[in-house]
Amino acid sequence: MELLEHIETQMAATQLPLVAITIAAVPFRDTPVIMTLHWHGFVKERLIDDESREPVSYTPVPSSALQVNQRWDDLLDLDRAAMEAGWELGAWDVARAEQPSCARPGADQREAVDCLKAFGQFPWGVNGNDVVVSDAPDADELVSVAAQRGYLMWLFRPVRGSIWTDVADDLTLRPDGTREPPCPLDPVAPRVDRARRTVYRFGMPGNVRIQH
Repeated sequence: MELLEHIETQMAATQLPLVAITIAAVPFRDTPVIMTLHWHGFVKERLIDDESREPVSYTPVPSSALQVNQRWDDLLDLDRAAMEAGWELGAWDVARAEQPSCARPGADQREAVDCLKAFGQFPWGVNGNDVVVSDAPDADELVSVAAQRGYLMWLFRPVRGSIWTDVADDLTLRPDGTREPPCPLDPVAPRVDRARRTVYRFGMPGNVRIQH
């Protein structure tokens, strides 16, 4: 599974800084993966189509959800792919959430909303505008499976090509906000039997003194 190439393609196409990246998958081999890139930027709204006129409002650029159809055999393959992408793009850490079925008896309604959002299917817009632009033809089916059998979601905030570039204080980064591959950490096997969070920490703050 290769996620970094897809991310870099989207970054080159939009030319916008990233805020965060999320990746969602159901625990069944060879199923599609939904990756959502959250951008920082605004669309200028004008009363008439004239660039010389002042905008009357600013609408946030919607996130981009895309479907990745590469084959994979084990959840650890996805774990490594998310870790590698976060590592090379300079993220401080990669957080993995394991979520059980939101259709189980007693599940909070918020869990169903979180499941939709994880797969880029936001149930509402903002001021009549889409929160996410989705290119994920199998998202509805994946949400249905996730609601019954649970799912996993990875989250990281890249430094390269993001709003965090100028504020990152991390001794492990190169000047361009990236790191040399491969990621040195080993993944921990998920179980998807209950809600669980695993954080892979990569960064080292610049104000840390190394003891000799």
